[in-house]
Amino acid sequence: MIIVKLMGGLGNQMFQYAAARRLSYVSRVPLKLDLGWFRSTSPGTTPRQYALHPFNIVEAFASEKEVARFVPGPQPLWSLLARFLPPGGRYLREKHYHFDPLMLAPRQSGYLDGYWQSERYFSDVRDIICTDFTVKERAQGMNRSLAELVGDPELCSVSLHIRRGDYISSPSASLVHGSCSPEYYARAVETIASKTRHPHFFIFSDDPQWVIDNFPLEYPFTIVQHNDPDHGYEDLRLMTLCKHHIIANSSFSWWGAWLCLNSEKIVVAPKTWFAGASHDTGDVVPASWTRI
Repeated sequence: MIIVKLMGGLGNQMFQYAAARRLSYVSRVPLKLDLGWFRSTSPGTTPRQYALHPFNIVEAFASEKEVARFVPGPQPLWSLLARFLPPGGRYLREKHYHFDPLMLAPRQSGYLDGYWQSERYFSDVRDIICTDFTVKERAQGMNRSLAELVGDPELCSVSLHIRRGDYISSPSASLVHGSCSPEYYARAVETIASKTRHPHFFIFSDDPQWVIDNFPLEYPFTIVQHNDPDHGYEDLRLMTLCKHHIIANSSFSWWGAWLCLNSEKIVVAPKTWFAGASHDTGDVVPASWTRI
């Protein structure tokens, strides 16, 4: 059995699931999800909820007894101690931010504790991951209308994601992540405009009013602001239907671009993924994407 610890927002949960899904698939063992993190979020951490239910995933949940077989002590303490354990055990703690090839080896059992933010953990089963991350229910109302618009073959639709939220409001998150600068977005827009004809930008943000008040754009655009936080998967589905993408330093818009099936898509991503951390982020952005 492979058990994966889910934590963070929707994009983070998708990375964690995808890495574990691939490992369980190649190992031919069951996959289960550990939701314990959502019940014991530490102070200073942005509150989150389990967010994968709307997708066609393999959705089986690990019991406390099953988790205890892999995690013999309190999870935060055991996670810290696991940094000093030799590789190859059943508790698979992410040792560093960049890709770890040891994670690809099949195994009969394992507990995944980390973020696993690289497509290299699951790109060899891309079709499976794309299928799992389709939404169960058909789009309705405004989401259906927008899906038809962004998917129109005659429209050069471009998703543009502006992540603010806790990147701005939380001092700790701001220190680590930071928010992409206006200069980044200006360069990204011109990069897309120089390589396409008549682009129409669909702007997604957790702070749409800030976008309305502060984000000038000389090209046609639509601000997508009708979905509440509990329906973030609807925004994600709309992103995937766009033909090209400008992402933030955000796992959410990363997935919007990665799940896009347009073989000729242009994806622009920021060079700086973390504002105040020294992580090696060379594996975060696929080689075919443009970093500026």
